[in-house]
Amino acid sequence: MTVQWDVQGKSVIITGGAGGIGLGMATAFVKAGAQVLIVDVSEEHLQAAAKQLAQFGTIETLNLDISSVENDRQIIDTAVAKFGKLDVLINNAHASRQKPFTSLTDDDFALSFNTSFNPTRHLMLLAHDQLKATQGCVINFASGAGIRGQQTQAAYAAAKEAIRGLTRVVAHEWAADGIRLNIISPIAETDGVKQWHQAAPKQYDQLVNSIPLHRLGDPEHDIGAVALFLASSASAYMTGQTLMVDGGDIQMY
Repeated sequence: MTVQWDVQGKSVIITGGAGGIGLGMATAFVKAGAQVLIVDVSEEHLQAAAKQLAQFGTIETLNLDISSVENDRQIIDTAVAKFGKLDVLINNAHASRQKPFTSLTDDDFALSFNTSFNPTRHLMLLAHDQLKATQGCVINFASGAGIRGQQTQAAYAAAKEAIRGLTRVVAHEWAADGIRLNIISPIAETDGVKQWHQAAPKQYDQLVNSIPLHRLGDPEHDIGAVALFLASSASAYMTGQTLMVDGGDIQMY
């Protein structure tokens, strides 16, 4: 039997979809025949992404700040209005500040949680009925920063680990509704990482050399491919799992 990444015609929301890993996933889904709504706070990046992706298939954009619950409601409503249904919710967006724990302020923690954990929670709740109707799925994001305990990443790691805990619990609760929830923990060669490479080549080389596969992931072909797998029937027997898409950087048993 040939396994198909059967996302043709599926309706997909990707937050933070106008750049980096989000854009890589959007590209993979559109090329595979999905209908994709990318949500981003940057109108400029959205316009560029839409122009890039329109040649491959159906793409819609929404310029919103996802830290607002009302905006989160608009995201779900827009996807359903445009596509008639919702099959896949991908909570990718996150903003944070890197500082030692003793230097982090309440505002720093609020930024991290209000751009990731809170909108992830809100969008999951708002999408529940639509996902139940389609037997759909949720893909959330974790980070090695939280799993390993990376220095200067306390606010970011705390929000990412909160998302992991939430996802595992809800995966059990929503299994009866036919909704699967899984987590990707990636390392990828995004534009931001490329800029860091130029600014700190020695640190970049140290990172690459520490990864068993000796490279960073490609946002479309590595991270996007795993997202396609999690959105397809090929992963129908998986829920509540964290997939380390990081070249072997972290071993979880």
